[in-house]
Amino acid sequence: MFFRGSQNQTTNIIYVFIDASNLWEALKTKGRFLDFDKTIKHIKEMFGGTSIKAFYYTAYPAEGTRNYSLDGKHKFFTFLKKGLGFAVIKKELKRISVVNEHGEAIEEKGNMDVEITIDALHHFKKYDMAVFFTGDSDFLALVAYLKNHGKKVFIFSSKNNISQELRTSADGYADVLDIEGVWGKELKHRAELEKEHK
Repeated sequence: MFFRGSQNQTTNIIYVFIDASNLWEALKTKGRFLDFDKTIKHIKEMFGGTSIKAFYYTAYPAEGTRNYSLDGKHKFFTFLKKGLGFAVIKKELKRISVVNEHGEAIEEKGNMDVEITIDALHHFKKYDMAVFFTGDSDFLALVAYLKNHGKKVFIFSSKNNISQELRTSADGYADVLDIEGVWGKELKHRAELEKEHK
């Protein structure tokens, strides 16, 4: 299931593309945050990477749309960028007015599939292996393209959030929930955090 670079290959450069909204489903199931420093080290070791570059894609709420501060979220993005050397690609959630059976409502959308695909293709000549943290079947065409052009592709997702087609189309798959030693602090519901700080 796991693989390393061939013995003739002197480098194995790995690019990691993390779809934060897709990963969030796994974090909620586990009840813990992922420790990204440990996760990247785990991937480098697992695949015998000679170097590794990580991209983190996220959409965040616009200021004034939540009754809590977004400072922690933005500090986290800064930590990923300055502390761990990630490329952080972010955009505000798009707010769309819709009418449903309950009347008018606001829906928020923040899909990052296009940004991930553009970066995977833009940096194509720089890496040997692409690792995706996503379970979204929208990436099937990208995975097929990369494999047809000589790249190794590995998928991390979780059993409740992976399309069967994506799981079987890559060179390998692992359930992130089963990986030991990459988990950080406990994930608490916002209501619990507010109680603790009163």
